[in-house]
Amino acid sequence: MATPANNPHLPFGDQRSAPWYGKDILSVRQFNREDLEYVFAVAHEMRTMVERVGTFDLLKGKILANLFYEPSTRTSSSFVSAMERLGGSVIQINEVRYSSVAKGESLPDTVRTLECYADVIVIRHPEVGSAATAAQYAHKPVINAGDGIGEHPTQALLDLFTVKQELGRIDGLTVTMLGDLKFGRTVHSLARLLSLFKVRLNYVAPEALRMPSGLIGELSAQGLDQSESTRLEDVLPQTDVLYVTRVQKERFESEAAYEAVRGSYVITPDLLKKAKEEMIVMHPLPRVGEIAMEVDQDPRAAYFRQMEYGLYTRMALLAMVLGKA
Repeated sequence: MATPANNPHLPFGDQRSAPWYGKDILSVRQFNREDLEYVFAVAHEMRTMVERVGTFDLLKGKILANLFYEPSTRTSSSFVSAMERLGGSVIQINEVRYSSVAKGESLPDTVRTLECYADVIVIRHPEVGSAATAAQYAHKPVINAGDGIGEHPTQALLDLFTVKQELGRIDGLTVTMLGDLKFGRTVHSLARLLSLFKVRLNYVAPEALRMPSGLIGELSAQGLDQSESTRLEDVLPQTDVLYVTRVQKERFESEAAYEAVRGSYVITPDLLKKAKEEMIVMHPLPRVGEIAMEVDQDPRAAYFRQMEYGLYTRMALLAMVLGKA
């Protein structure tokens, strides 16, 4: 099969010998730089096709089971839209508490039941390692849409695709991650992917929400240039990508602990006057006050474009694991 390097217009069709056919997507650790270029090339082609024709029949006859044990708007809707734009169908399970799970059914049994009806399963679950458990029992591909405070690999992939599309490169950039870096699974996954490139990572967070020391040590061993601070002003002027996260109330054990750090950082138009003219502001959304609404008018605000890039990335992933890319 042609590779992204020698054929930017990747062929689509039934290619069950493709490297990702039938595989699970559970962690960013599965990807190397060559894999990422492949994903980006397919995602770019998906974008082109959506802009030209809107929907097409690449996955006609295929069914996605969208299994969400936690509330989701963006990720859940993104996968539904991705599957339907590819011509497939979706079994949508958002309110798990009303399903057989509420009757005490185990995760393995739920997954094994759903794969009787579907060709691929997307799962979000509050427990770290839950997606790997699902994949252990499933014979169909499983895609991790977030496992507690663990990983969110498809978000990290779309984040990196956003950077590549917006700035044209990844090597040589300075990326500043801001906010809840302790519980934020999006930054954990993205930091691991960025370690494959020649970048500098700045971590800015309250002391209580610092990036886990174990992850910093893991990335240091790979030679990644990293720094920690509690002040955004110290690193903003050198920043190419400002990745903002919300403080996740649902991850705190008490209201008091949440209130102690809520609102630690707020991105405003005045603050962005200290930033580069050519940089981008990203956010996995939802936001709860950490980016002022006025910032939306700034061309550097990329977070809603980021959501659109997510559609193309997830289209690419679905096509890849189902042997159609």
